[in-house]
Amino acid sequence: MRNFYFFLTAIGIFFTTIILPQSLENRYKQYGEMIVTQLSSAPFPHPERMNGHVYKDKNYSAIEHYSDSSVAIFIPKGFKSSLGLNFVVYFHGWNNNIDSGFSQFNLIEQFSESKVNAIFVFPEGPRNAPDSFAGKMEDKDGLKNLLNDVVNFLIKNNKLNGGKINKVILAGHSGAYRAIAFSLMHGGLTRNISDVILFDALYAQTDLFFHWIDKFDGRLIDIYTDHGGTKDESESLMKNMEANKIPYLSIDETNLKFDDLKVNRVIFIHSDLEHNEVISKRNQFLEFLKSSKIPKIK
Repeated sequence: MRNFYFFLTAIGIFFTTIILPQSLENRYKQYGEMIVTQLSSAPFPHPERMNGHVYKDKNYSAIEHYSDSSVAIFIPKGFKSSLGLNFVVYFHGWNNNIDSGFSQFNLIEQFSESKVNAIFVFPEGPRNAPDSFAGKMEDKDGLKNLLNDVVNFLIKNNKLNGGKINKVILAGHSGAYRAIAFSLMHGGLTRNISDVILFDALYAQTDLFFHWIDKFDGRLIDIYTDHGGTKDESESLMKNMEANKIPYLSIDETNLKFDDLKVNRVIFIHSDLEHNEVISKRNQFLEFLKSSKIPKIK
C-alpha cells in the first residue's frame, strides 16, 4: 500500500513537472509569480480513490485521474503580507484541471485585477474526471493542512518571511461544492473563512452551507442558472433562510449592482447565462473578489 502511494505521487510529479509549471509560470508572469509544486496535503492521492472511480460504466484510473498532488500558488504583484496573510482558495469542477481551469475562466486575470491582497491557491482535484470527491479536503483539518503547507513552502523558498493565516475566501465551480462544504465543516479554519463563492455549484451538502451561514458571519454568494442543476437547491436554501429569519438578497444578475455585493451578507444571484459562463463572462469572479473585505493592493 505504501509503495503504491509513492508510485502515484511520483506519477503526479512527472505529469506536473513536465507539462504544467513552465507554461503557467510564463503565462502569468506579467501579473505576478506563479509556482506549481507538489504537496502531501493536496487532495490526491487519497485512499478512497486508490482503485480509481467508476462513473456511467467507465473507469477513471487512479494513475491518470487521482495521482496528481499539484498545487498552483500565485502571488500577485504588490502583495504585502504585512496587510494580513490572506488566501483565495479555488476548486475546479468535473472534467477539469488546474491548467484548463485557469485558461477557460480567466482566473488569474480576474484575481489580479481585483487587487485583493491575497495569495491564490488552486489545488488539483479529480483530474479530468466526472467526480466531486475532494480527497484530503474531506478529511479533518484538510484545508488547514493545505494552507499551512503552502505557507511553509513559501517561507522555505524565501517568498514569505512568515505570518499567520488571516482571512480565507473559498470559491469553486460546479462539482467543487464538496471541497468547499467539507472545508467549512471540518477543514480547521472555519473562523478564518470570510467568503464562500459558489459558481453554479450548490448541488448538495446544503445543510453544511446553512450551518456556516447561521453560526458564522462570513459572506456567501451563490450564483446559479436555470439549467445547471443548482436552481432547486438554491431555492431550498433561501426557504431555509426565510424560516430562520436570516436576511438575504435574491436578485437577477442583470439587475445586480456592485453595492449589492458590498452591503449584503448572503446573496443569491439568478443568472441567465450558461453553466460555464458564470465565472468570467461578466467578470463575476473579479467583482465578487473586489467587493470582499480583504484589503486591496495599492
